[in-house]
Amino acid sequence: MENNPNNSAKQELVTVCDIQFRNGTKIYYFDPVSLTVKAGDEVIIDTARGPEFGKCTRGNHTVTSKEVVAPLRPVLRLATQQDKRIDAENRQREKHAHEVCQQKIAELKLDMQLVSTEYAFDGSKILFFFTADGRVDFRELVKNLASVLRTRIELRQIGVRDKAKMVGGLGICGRPFCCREFLDDFQPVSIKMAKTQNLSLNPTKISGTCGRLMCCLNYEQEAYEDLLRTSPKPESFVDTPDGRGTVTEVSLLKQSVRVRLEKQPDTVVCHHNCDICVLRNGKAKKNDEPIPEDLAPISGGKPHKKPEDTGFSTYLEPVVLRKDTSTLAPQTTSEEEMQGEQKSKRRRRGGRNRKPAEKTESAEKPTQKAEKPAQKSEKPTPKAEKTAPKPAESEAEAAGTQKPKSNNHHRYYRKRRKSGGGNKPET
Repeated sequence: MENNPNNSAKQELVTVCDIQFRNGTKIYYFDPVSLTVKAGDEVIIDTARGPEFGKCTRGNHTVTSKEVVAPLRPVLRLATQQDKRIDAENRQREKHAHEVCQQKIAELKLDMQLVSTEYAFDGSKILFFFTADGRVDFRELVKNLASVLRTRIELRQIGVRDKAKMVGGLGICGRPFCCREFLDDFQPVSIKMAKTQNLSLNPTKISGTCGRLMCCLNYEQEAYEDLLRTSPKPESFVDTPDGRGTVTEVSLLKQSVRVRLEKQPDTVVCHHNCDICVLRNGKAKKNDEPIPEDLAPISGGKPHKKPEDTGFSTYLEPVVLRKDTSTLAPQTTSEEEMQGEQKSKRRRRGGRNRKPAEKTESAEKPTQKAEKPAQKSEKPTPKAEKTAPKPAESEAEAAGTQKPKSNNHHRYYRKRRKSGGGNKPET
């Protein structure tokens, strides 16, 4: 129990209740304080816009502190009959304000579409929600509305998906909009999801009433991604009980493929994914090596392992790429081939790896040459005595010959010129 991370780091529990402002809108957490709120109760809550009227969808319950967005607003009180009457009057005033706003928009010829109108509970402000393709200059509209309605005016531009959530309607499936019924937040939907699910890329078939991609494309995306991992790609080369062939069609939901046989191009067979072995996953590339003709684990009758029961269909063997074919038929290299490879490496290195015997012979030659002229003049020059060079250098200077392969040959000639030459016969 002590090793469990959930027990080691206990999360604080907070008592909340779920409140919804209007039908089909997002549900928020509020602090019931000392009240016992039940589902269906109408309450007055504290918000950033002031006191508002809401309806409880779930009574007092506890959640973790991570699920709560701070600060947690409190529930002021249960709604009284007076509060309910004020809320009903605000609904009637919203209809009148909505009609007035539409008339003013038509008079000013503004390129915007009014979606919804909301009155604050205390009547101090009216919110108008609209959609537009771009930015709209509605300063004149605000002045006209304020002169007629005699209250504070606020206009907010929203997207087409928010409009569909506010207005509601029926989708192409015949059911009410998901965003209107149960979706709290909009999840991102991409065209890649339609491609993964093999849907038609016709915008009219995969778009909702709002004109955007349907939210339901996101529901089955994870399931399709799992099925793709256990299915070969189109144009893959596989081995089946009927022989080797190329995959022409993949059915993700049925976990089966249609294969055009290699030896019988006019024959197309259908097999389950667990009855085939993938020899090349995907379409062949130019640099790929050819697949050996004898590589047929299933149709050739060669033994093969069956995978463990994982709960879903898999291959009889893992995907065998062309580079892995060497593991099926291991190659042996002879000693002559190994020696040839070593010789080629030496050539590329430029003869760096020489035998140690050659180095000793080349090092002995210059010393032998330097010993012969040493017999003519054994007396060193006075300059050489002061500098006290190394034995090999003193012999070469006394002989009056240049030391082979020496980096100090320029210094040697300068010494000879100063000493008057070293090749004069002794007197």
